Amino acid sequence: MIKVTLKDGSVKEYEKGITVKEVAQSISAGLARVALAGEVDGEVKDLGYKIENDCKVNLLTFDSEGGRHAYRHTSSHILAQAVKRLYPHVKLAIGPAIDNGFYYDFDVDKPFSVEELEKIEAEMKKIIKEDLNLERFTLPKDEAIKYMEDMGETYKVELIRDLPEGEIISFYKQGDFVDLCAGPHIESTGKIKAYKLLSVAGAYWRGSEKNKMLQRIYGTSFAKKSDLDDYLFRLEEAKKRDHRKLGKELDLFDIYEEGPGFPFFMPKGMVLRNLLEDYWREEHKKSGYQEIKTPVILNQDLWHRSGHWDHYKENMYVTKVDEGEFAIKPMNCPGGMLVFKRKLHSYRDLPQRIAELGLVHRHELSGALHGLMRVRCFTQDDAHIFMTAEQIKNEVLGVINLIDSVYKVFGFKYHVELSTRPENSMGSDEQWEIAIKALQDALDSTSMEYKVNEGDGAFYGPKIDFHLEDSIGRTWQCGTIQLDFQMPERFDLNYIGADGEKHRPVMIHRVVFGSIERFIAILTEHFAGAFPAWLSPVQVKVLPLIEKHKDYALEVKKELEDKGIRVEVDIRNEKIGYKIREAQLEKTPYMLVIGDKELENKAVAVRSRKEGDLGSMPVAQFVDKIIKEVKDKI
Repeated sequence: MIKVTLKDGSVKEYEKGITVKEVAQSISAGLARVALAGEVDGEVKDLGYKIENDCKVNLLTFDSEGGRHAYRHTSSHILAQAVKRLYPHVKLAIGPAIDNGFYYDFDVDKPFSVEELEKIEAEMKKIIKEDLNLERFTLPKDEAIKYMEDMGETYKVELIRDLPEGEIISFYKQGDFVDLCAGPHIESTGKIKAYKLLSVAGAYWRGSEKNKMLQRIYGTSFAKKSDLDDYLFRLEEAKKRDHRKLGKELDLFDIYEEGPGFPFFMPKGMVLRNLLEDYWREEHKKSGYQEIKTPVILNQDLWHRSGHWDHYKENMYVTKVDEGEFAIKPMNCPGGMLVFKRKLHSYRDLPQRIAELGLVHRHELSGALHGLMRVRCFTQDDAHIFMTAEQIKNEVLGVINLIDSVYKVFGFKYHVELSTRPENSMGSDEQWEIAIKALQDALDSTSMEYKVNEGDGAFYGPKIDFHLEDSIGRTWQCGTIQLDFQMPERFDLNYIGADGEKHRPVMIHRVVFGSIERFIAILTEHFAGAFPAWLSPVQVKVLPLIEKHKDYALEVKKELEDKGIRVEVDIRNEKIGYKIREAQLEKTPYMLVIGDKELENKAVAVRSRKEGDLGSMPVAQFVDKIIKEVKDKI
């Protein structure tokens, strides 16, 4: 007999060799119906996996990450089987589950069309209806290579050859279809309840531009049709909110062929950007930060000292200056080290909070570029806090409170993750233990929940990441707090302690917005371009009905401008309905219509984007209203 510890802590005894599915059946018939896979001692396994030793078992449904992964991984195999049935000469590459769905890469003679996707979907429906069992089997490496060679699957052969010698290779069979795969999978194709193929894109084999371009079909699947429908609705909503589309329509920014990955900001985009930066400066001043500016290009020795040359060189642009090797900075922190080191500090000077809106450049593959979300140059709202070990907790809490207050202004909810030591890291075990515990202690002293993300820290220290949620439920990682014992060591930073001796400071790297460019993209999609009045590049459009109202419209414009309100007048010889529609398309928060009545009473007829028609009111009353709205940032 073996002992199995279940998720609730209870322990059950079973015959050796019992399957995960049989464990589920022993708990309840209902659980057995919805279980998709099992977590055995932390590893996700098929329901058919046989348990041979004492272990912990957690049954996974679609509500769990592991269950969704198995479900969508099986969906990708159904997609591949459907493609092979319809196009037997197609070669298979890889087909993993991903966040919110799955994809499969194919080597085809010509790209798949939308019509072909519909045809593939129909074939997937047949495979699901056939309710084919997924059966796992294994082969020694040499036999696995021959097996795939005989099937003509050259990409699979390449993958197998890269595996260690002596490796036992696993495959999954469903009906007449076999695929190289480590698993896990759900029991049968008939378990897939709702699915949709979404798009086709080009993808280089193994992500390298030197390799052949393959065709990647993206899809998604859910346990309930209603959940699929909700997801597809959100996708359509996301298309409408795409910041690349809105950025052009609202004349905020653009990216040209002459500079892929290097965005241009237009006048209205600069208004938005400057408003964000002004707000950033205002909040940081309140929180005791001093602002600095460091150079964009610094010599190679600095990047060796910081560790970036060894850990990040492939993402850096390098150049020569006076026959010496220099790098365009990918990060602001080494410059911040030099600023702190310029003089010897006392413990009474600490903490020192040094902030910078620093322009950085990072090399990104052309295929990874995406509007303002993924660019090659961007402004990072960095800050570096130098402190004593005793000050860590209070400083981390100060940053948490700053990030929380900023995100609330924009209406963002967020969740928090604590990321621990990665494999490629600097520093001693003791330093990492102290750093991780310090961040945990700070988080534990708050009421916020957090998830531990093992192995995903920076190479120099653990971090707290803030993942904000936008208005249609998508999450974005923006704010981060990174605790660093390494950089002060590498730069030989010191302060004079109360004992008169030199001591090493501890350092925090942190951002609130992250990248200004990316944050603008997120805001654009979050608000669907309809920015709140305090952020809107144009806050008010004055719309005279006819020519005789033009002079008064210009008077109103000047009165608003004198109060610091951003305003435009539409004096074109167009009908008022046309002007209103134009202003609505431009997402203007307020429209002030001026006709005979308004001219006579020195008033304005106010139309609000949010509240609709507010009627006629004196100009001063409207000014008070919008100024309060801007001040309150609502």
